[in-house]
Amino acid sequence: MAKINPRVLSGLPFTAPVLLAPMEGVTDPAFRDVVMTRHRPERLGGVFTEFVRVTSQAVPAAVIQRHLGARRSAMPVGVQLMGADVELVATSAATAAAAGAAVIDLNFGCPAKGALRGCAGSAVLDDPPRVSQLVGACVEAVDGRVPVTAKVRAGVDDADGVEEIARAVEAGGAAMLTVHCRTRAELYRDPVDWTRIRRAVGAVSIPVCGNGGVRVTGDIDRMQTETGCTFVMVGRAALGDPWIFSGEAVTSQDAARFLLEYAANLRGVRSGTIEGIAARLKQLLSYWTAGGLVTDADRSSWLRERDPAALVARLQVAADDEIEIS
Repeated sequence: MAKINPRVLSGLPFTAPVLLAPMEGVTDPAFRDVVMTRHRPERLGGVFTEFVRVTSQAVPAAVIQRHLGARRSAMPVGVQLMGADVELVATSAATAAAAGAAVIDLNFGCPAKGALRGCAGSAVLDDPPRVSQLVGACVEAVDGRVPVTAKVRAGVDDADGVEEIARAVEAGGAAMLTVHCRTRAELYRDPVDWTRIRRAVGAVSIPVCGNGGVRVTGDIDRMQTETGCTFVMVGRAALGDPWIFSGEAVTSQDAARFLLEYAANLRGVRSGTIEGIAARLKQLLSYWTAGGLVTDADRSSWLRERDPAALVARLQVAADDEIEIS
């Protein structure tokens, strides 16, 4: 795995060039903590919260703290904010910095309809000056306490303006730019075009983090080599194999224990019902590849299990471990 050039780390807290992407409904403390405990800081360089919506008011400190979670590790945890009101987003950024966020990341990449209705996420990409204004306001609000970064898509309907978007982020004072190589219109479709990341790298002097199309550990080095990006952010592939950052080959027992620990965390962090926990487990099981625990032949049997207790019991048998869930 490539190392980080120390010259580009000025102001950035990341410990390795591979980062866990912010994913709504996934990267809450319950999931992040299990991932972090299974990696050394030199393998996984940082993680991010789910995106925190900034709508009609600034985000309170209590909400930021809930997203950050109670635990701390050697890996930095960044808070991702998504909103369109410059003043409210900036105030929320200052609150997140005071609450202990290692990084403030701004979401200009979410393609969800709810984000677009609020003129946030990727909806802002058609207005690069607005992107620059939002970044600049947050940089000013945090007053040097933590770095501000931005995550963008390559464009809205096409990627013709990816360089302009990248330069707008840099002009706002961001310490790093993450480029999801798909456009908003492409959602999560394949194939991906990494040349868009390379074009962004060539357009700015700040570090660029590539995102999109990483499926296996070998893709991390390949993306860096083909695009020149400094960092690589992994999203959906980590749902199927949380060890993708290190490439460690794990057993089915290891895989089942991960899922059981995640379930136990959900119970403790969210005080969730066993039904809700089972639904979150199935969300991961629909992608799961690690350890041979789930195969294409039996995936449907996991996902169709209607009895939450039976689902957990099946994991306990595979793990040879009776981690208490309910």
